Amino acid sequence: MSAFSRLDLQRSLKSGKFSPVYLLVGPEGYLRGEAAHAITDAALSETLLREFNESSFSLLSGGALDAVAAANQLPMMSDRRVVRITDFGKIREAEEEALIRYIDNPSPSSVVIFNTEDLDKRKKLSKALLEQSQVVEFPALKDGEAKAWIKSRLKELKVECDERALSDLVTLVGTDVQTLYSELEKLASAAATTGRITLEMVDELIARSRELSNFELGDHLITRDRKRALETLHRLLEGGSQPVMLLGAIAGNYHRLALAREALSHGSRDDVFRVTPMPFFKRDAFLASLQRTDAAGIARGLKLIAAADLAIKTSVGGGGPKGAQLQLEMLVCELTA
Repeated sequence: MSAFSRLDLQRSLKSGKFSPVYLLVGPEGYLRGEAAHAITDAALSETLLREFNESSFSLLSGGALDAVAAANQLPMMSDRRVVRITDFGKIREAEEEALIRYIDNPSPSSVVIFNTEDLDKRKKLSKALLEQSQVVEFPALKDGEAKAWIKSRLKELKVECDERALSDLVTLVGTDVQTLYSELEKLASAAATTGRITLEMVDELIARSRELSNFELGDHLITRDRKRALETLHRLLEGGSQPVMLLGAIAGNYHRLALAREALSHGSRDDVFRVTPMPFFKRDAFLASLQRTDAAGIARGLKLIAAADLAIKTSVGGGGPKGAQLQLEMLVCELTA
């Protein structure tokens, strides 16, 4: 069965056509969640007893057999029932076989939605889902798609946004919709009196706070404070920063340190900031970091960063966002050893 895009799914739901089994897959988690609820709303649009015909199962600690039993149960005073399943990547073999048997012969009165960030395509369950379910793909958004989503959300919030501010927002935050959603809530609150998000608001509320957090991480790495470095790293990740972007920020910090140390060895403070331009409010702290490291430490750091970058690009230690995060955590531990 050919994969659907988000638009294909929307058109299908509007026509009233439903697949007995859906697989929502891809890194864009917020939109996957919205799609799962859209399928549920459409499938149960005519039932008066929705709470009796809707079930959700996370299979982190078992529950696959319960999910299958719910899917095989007849709907109550409704044409359909809906079962949503998440966290099915590491289930036991017996549970995997039960899910495969269901996928091979799904109940005609149920709509079962499997929702996941990625798949291990070597697993039998993954192969069954890819071959027999309606796959809907949710790749990371491109910049233009992210901007379109932001404009749609701003209409709901009844707030306008300068075009340049919108572009800077995407540059700073990235295209992860959950992160954009959170940042827009913050910006919309700040724009409550004017009804307009400006470039200055984006700079003050997002750019400055992210710069400070990234600098804080770099400083903890230089001082080899592993505990604080990991705490800052996890705070940045929870705030929506992508592992690859954070790796780039760490690499950029070490590259600036290398250039600055060379400039300082042959010149003055002014020479440092001619080769590594930065805002005035960051200069004293940057020089303090520069004094806490040496050329050998910087060279060692750059080698470790290059190795981590290669590991992420070649999926060493596990692919996907989780593998990238693991490589980043390992790099922080190595840099602070």
